[in-house]
Amino acid sequence: MPTREPAAAELAHDLRETLGRLVRRMRAEPGPPVSRLTVLGRLDREGPASISDLAAAERMRQQSMAQTVRDLEADGLVSRRPDPDDRRRAFVELTAGGGDLLRATRAQRESWLTAALERELDAGERALLVDAIALLGRLADS
Repeated sequence: MPTREPAAAELAHDLRETLGRLVRRMRAEPGPPVSRLTVLGRLDREGPASISDLAAAERMRQQSMAQTVRDLEADGLVSRRPDPDDRRRAFVELTAGGGDLLRATRAQRESWLTAALERELDAGERALLVDAIALLGRLADS
């Protein structure tokens, strides 16, 4: 008997719920709070940014981002430097300690995921996941 093709709305619902569970499970691994890790990750990927640029990118209020940056700065994970073109503005950048924490946290979470992939999926299922990742990438870029 052929399998029924799910409606796009049903597929969207199932995908959202499943990805949400996977993300929450990975976030359950030890590490800094998500809001801090998100800022560190963005600075690592995109380089120095102003607090207003970080807030806009993360869809946060500027005041909330300023507090997150203050906390990261107090822990030595980011530093600020004046904008050479506008002394009223500062750039936030990742410190060596922030980069180290970010890499360690990513490695720990990827280690959990690697073990889960090896434990829960056989070789054929992992190959199927390779194709699914390409499709998810297309959706993410749309």
